[in-house]
Amino acid sequence: MEFKINHLQHTGIPVTDLQESEKFYKKLGFENVMTSGFEHNGGKGVMAMLQQGQTIIEIYQMPAKELEEIRSRGNGHIDHIAFDVSNIEEAFKELKTAGFNVMEDAPVFLPFWKNGCRYFNITGPDGERLEFNQIL
Repeated sequence: MEFKINHLQHTGIPVTDLQESEKFYKKLGFENVMTSGFEHNGGKGVMAMLQQGQTIIEIYQMPAKELEEIRSRGNGHIDHIAFDVSNIEEAFKELKTAGFNVMEDAPVFLPFWKNGCRYFNITGPDGERLEFNQIL
């Protein structure tokens, strides 16, 4: 691979009540460094990036019509881990060409951080999602 993974960027955790989860993680010493809304399947969700030192977690609450699916999963789970990359297009092209199972047709823009970010996911051998993300 020619592209370089800079570092583990964040771990994504779906939650059913963003405010309650944020309070929980704040008790562990995390602080909210960014909150944003997003659209998913015609509904509106909300997310927060929480940071302590170099560790960042993304907690996100899906639109109301999808919360039941999250509740039905039982115990909490980690949805994805995200790797920071410097060139999302290069990473996308290389992983697609190398035969990885890329989930998106192209890198996706989200209005997160100051100027947004672009990401895409691949799946691992056991279905784990690995996100590649470039903060713009």
